Amino acid sequence: MQRQIRANYDNEGIFIYQAYNPEIAAEALSLGTFGKKFKRDRMTWIKPSFGWMLYRSGYAIKSGQERILKIKLTHSGFQEILSQAVLTKFEPKTYPSKLDWQIALKNSLVRCQWDGDRNLRLQRCENRAIQLGIRGRIVISYINDWIIGIEDVTPLAHAIKTAVENNHQELPPVPEETIYPVSSQIQAILGMNSQRTTHTSQSN
Repeated sequence: MQRQIRANYDNEGIFIYQAYNPEIAAEALSLGTFGKKFKRDRMTWIKPSFGWMLYRSGYAIKSGQERILKIKLTHSGFQEILSQAVLTKFEPKTYPSKLDWQIALKNSLVRCQWDGDRNLRLQRCENRAIQLGIRGRIVISYINDWIIGIEDVTPLAHAIKTAVENNHQELPPVPEETIYPVSSQIQAILGMNSQRTTHTSQSN
């Protein structure tokens, strides 16, 4: 499966998704970032793939994931997150030895996991989706410096769920996710495939 970061982004920043309970989500929407209800001492996972977020949250139905937030990050913040990442699985092409990887993973502030991506119908895609777990000072910077805006896309998730359950051929439109360009150094850190200029549609 192809490992490439696919995301919705513009000149200002990149959009990622997180799902939370209603209290945390409401506070974040009110403040424009995460507040006291958000646990800063735990690892939190961010996902650029909306399809994967829908899959993980069950269309925002699972307990503790009833609200899906679309969060816009600065490009510099997202690039910093990527540069600090350590893969959650040992890969000989990326790390000199298994011991080196274990030490790096234990000390990491960012963990990178590649999973089979999903489309809006929660069907498997041919590419992999990236998930990034962040903690420590990276979480503090995420909250205080890198978040540009937050939007509640729970109604969209529910609308897609209803359309899928009713076997609609046409699903509610979502922003297109295209390959997010990163340096060859970051590609190596993340164990990525060579980048191409193709894009993916989630509406199938």
